[in-house]
Amino acid sequence: MITEQPLTEATETSWAKIISKYRTPSRALSWWQIANSFIPYIILWGLMVWSLSFSYWLTLLLMLPAAGFTIRLFIIFHDCGHGSFFKSQKLSDLVGYFIGVLTFTPYAHWHHAHQIHHRTAGNLDKRGVGDVWTLTVNEYKALPWKKKLFYRLYRNPLLMFGLGPALVFFISNRFTFKGYSRQERFSVYLTNLGIFTIALVLCLTIGWKAYVLIQFPMMYLAAVAGVYLFYVQHQYDEVYWTDDKNWDFKLVALQGCSFFKLPKVLQWFTGNIGFHHIHHLSFKIPNYYLEACHNESPVFKQIKPITFFKSFRTLRLRLWNEETRRLVSFRSLKPNYS
Repeated sequence: MITEQPLTEATETSWAKIISKYRTPSRALSWWQIANSFIPYIILWGLMVWSLSFSYWLTLLLMLPAAGFTIRLFIIFHDCGHGSFFKSQKLSDLVGYFIGVLTFTPYAHWHHAHQIHHRTAGNLDKRGVGDVWTLTVNEYKALPWKKKLFYRLYRNPLLMFGLGPALVFFISNRFTFKGYSRQERFSVYLTNLGIFTIALVLCLTIGWKAYVLIQFPMMYLAAVAGVYLFYVQHQYDEVYWTDDKNWDFKLVALQGCSFFKLPKVLQWFTGNIGFHHIHHLSFKIPNYYLEACHNESPVFKQIKPITFFKSFRTLRLRLWNEETRRLVSFRSLKPNYS
């Protein structure tokens, strides 16, 4: 993304000062973001229920912005777990648990994995939690054919972005597994109870068929977009990976996290999370300050962005080549391929 040259002591001091300016959340901006995300979400729910009486195509059309507001709520959920949305962690947790019900995501469990992701992103020796499964070229070559096939299926875009989001948000998030802490288990149970309660109330008021026709397609669209966002943030050809000995969070942030430059409308719906390099430099910066922080530092402006249409090129990348230090495709493994 950028060379290592900007990471001198002087430039680090410069952008560290800039970052420190944006680490304190604004109560007014936080509550305003909740209002301009949650209220339209509820209004769209009402409109989708109303539209079922006319045309399901109209319902599907309304689902597009509804899924966008679901993503926007998830970004608030994400910031609450980092303690960057409110000064009060208790208030952050309360809002986070509530949005977790709306987004089918257990708050404590998700954030436990996500914190590990922040501590291990780009670390070849600590892969496996809160990331996209990525093998090196040599690791892949050493696998038996059955495991190679499984890995190919996992990295197939149709499965990763088609089946994967449904498996995670609708099924995996509903269960606890070995190794979960008491708090993580509680968050799964509480989220399931909240989902069941809302589903029961809506089924009794609008009917189970209306609930199913609205909730699941809308949540699925949001989940697919969310998984794609996370993928592009850490899966591109010039991404930074290294071993544990040489791991440096600053290099991981500036070279291992993308600047995903989206059209303004999509940037708004995704809560500026495309400025992911800033987020990894300091997860205490609320999402509504990420762009301003990026624009203030000359170092950050050197980062080459990934645009919306160019992001689709990342879908061909599958393996980390330790010799060229780039993510590569399966086709690059062929001896005569050029």
